[in-house]
Amino acid sequence: MSYSNPGPGGYGPPQQPGQPPAEGYAYPQSAPGYGYPSQGPSYPAAPPVGYPQAPGYAMPMQPSNGMGTTGLVLGIIGVVCSLTFFLWFFGVILGILGIIFGAVGRGKATRGEATNKGAATAGLVLGITATVILPLLGFLAFASLMSVA
Repeated sequence: MSYSNPGPGGYGPPQQPGQPPAEGYAYPQSAPGYGYPSQGPSYPAAPPVGYPQAPGYAMPMQPSNGMGTTGLVLGIIGVVCSLTFFLWFFGVILGILGIIFGAVGRGKATRGEATNKGAATAGLVLGITATVILPLLGFLAFASLMSVA
């Protein structure tokens, strides 16, 4: 059987002209007062133009402890290199870098941007030791050995 005027979507019995489309399997509209009331959107998608947006909660800023830790590591490696006879030159270079990174790390810790003031201070002290004290002691030991001979 072929329908010359099929229902909505091309399926179902034919529709008479001027008749509203059939609802299908949907429930009929309930009278007011029955069921859950229809709710609109509870929050607007964007604030109206001209009104400021309410402040939100941002994530707290994480401390940046990289400079102090880098200064400590470079200071330790610089002291170890300065204690060896063949690597004293690398010890001086790493000690200078340890001083720089330790000073920057202490500045960040003083401003409250970092939490490792002790590590930054230790990197600064070890950098000074690797750069100044150990080469000076090595030079004095070499000079005393040369004067005895």
